[in-house]
Amino acid sequence: MPVGKFNSVSYAPYQAWQSPLDKTYPSGAEVAKDLALIATQANGIRTYSAIEGKYDIGALAKQAGLKVWLGIWLSANKADNAKEMAAGIAEANAHPNTITRVVVGNEVLLRRDLSVDDLITDIDYVHARVKQPVAYADVTDFWKQFPQVAPHVDVVMIHFLPYWEDKPLDVDAAINNIRATTDDFKQMFPGKVISIGETGWPSRGRWRGAAAPSRVNEAVFLRQFVTLADQEGVDYNLIEAFDQPWKYQDEGVAGANWGIWNAQREAKFPLNGGVVEHPDWPWYAALGALMGSLLFWSVGFRNIRLALPAFALGNGFAIACIGTLPMLYDHWLELDALVNLPLQAIFAFLVIRRADAFLSHAPLPATTSGAQTIAALRRGRLLMNYDSLWFVFLASAAVFEAMLLFDGRYRDAPLPVFIVPVIAAILRFWTKDKPKSMGWEELLAANTLAILAIADAVIEGGNNLDFVTWNIAALVLAAPIVIAQETKRGKPKPKGPRRGF
Repeated sequence: MPVGKFNSVSYAPYQAWQSPLDKTYPSGAEVAKDLALIATQANGIRTYSAIEGKYDIGALAKQAGLKVWLGIWLSANKADNAKEMAAGIAEANAHPNTITRVVVGNEVLLRRDLSVDDLITDIDYVHARVKQPVAYADVTDFWKQFPQVAPHVDVVMIHFLPYWEDKPLDVDAAINNIRATTDDFKQMFPGKVISIGETGWPSRGRWRGAAAPSRVNEAVFLRQFVTLADQEGVDYNLIEAFDQPWKYQDEGVAGANWGIWNAQREAKFPLNGGVVEHPDWPWYAALGALMGSLLFWSVGFRNIRLALPAFALGNGFAIACIGTLPMLYDHWLELDALVNLPLQAIFAFLVIRRADAFLSHAPLPATTSGAQTIAALRRGRLLMNYDSLWFVFLASAAVFEAMLLFDGRYRDAPLPVFIVPVIAAILRFWTKDKPKSMGWEELLAANTLAILAIADAVIEGGNNLDFVTWNIAALVLAAPIVIAQETKRGKPKPKGPRRGF
């Protein structure tokens, strides 16, 4: 990272347990503590609302030695807008040396909350009542669509979020695009300050094309962007200071993970030097080793051929945990983890015992069909045997794949949720464990999963390696039944006696 502090960072003050959606706001003491931390790495902050929270952001920012780009939130509710503007004007006039810019509206045109004429009216109203430069912030497409806003502001504030673009970009392409876009806007609006009001990169979430959320990619993007901004004198604000778990409800996992610090106010990565994608990996590696040992112990350590499958299943369970436990942003996700992780653990033990039985030619328990599993679920019971759990995972994967295909913008590839069953599917081929029961329920689940996985792979494209991996895994999960079905079809029917005429 270049020497010096960040120019500005977006500051949403909510602690990990707070949210504007349920009207829980931080105290002044919590905000003061946040600002003292931000001041170690940034010169200023950008806020988004003038009326949320009972604290004086201008006074607290002055105390921390920070400048403020004060946000006035405009929505479709004109009564709320009037309150926002009144509060913002009063705050800006109370702290003229700390508040250096007033941002009237954030992506109002993108959300279509106001007409462009109504937006201009509100901008002019604030502009006439404050001494600071006034800005409006929106994505580049809407500045191009409504250039008539520019004469009414001092600062044309553009948002450039490569991850959310209609055609997502990887980090290197994003940096080049930012350079070109900034130059274009300087020519488009001569005489105006061109400011990048939001840019950044998520550290977790679903891949979008070649745009891969990761801790490493966030660090690389920030280092390259700040270097570019320093070299070319770009006015900018990074999104954002702290991860905001509440954004998961609207924007998925990626929306909750744009912070330089996590929601617990811990730095995600060093600004200089090496960055590790999963800093807690030794704990998960230990979990994988422990789980693998327990699985191998459960079959008596007697068959060395089961060592590799046992540790594959153990590490699969560790991957399930690393892909689930750090992202428990709401009660539904907590419930998902509470159900899914124990079921994958139980299934891992059933899988290794079944593999042991096949390799030792021991008798297997009676087969449970998909129909029997569904009947038990209707009675509020889940049959804890291999066939029933296999069918539950298979059918659930088909449902997940359908959601990805038809409503996938904010959904992650669910490999951690199904990784133990995927490994189990591979072991079925190794042990020649052909499905014995293939009612219409099993056939529907497997064939639906396979068809949707192929369709999703085509839609996501080859650059999205996360979804390439998931869709291959989904095909592997469906394969035992799909292949057994095709093998059964391909067998010649026994010939009966000839009939004469």
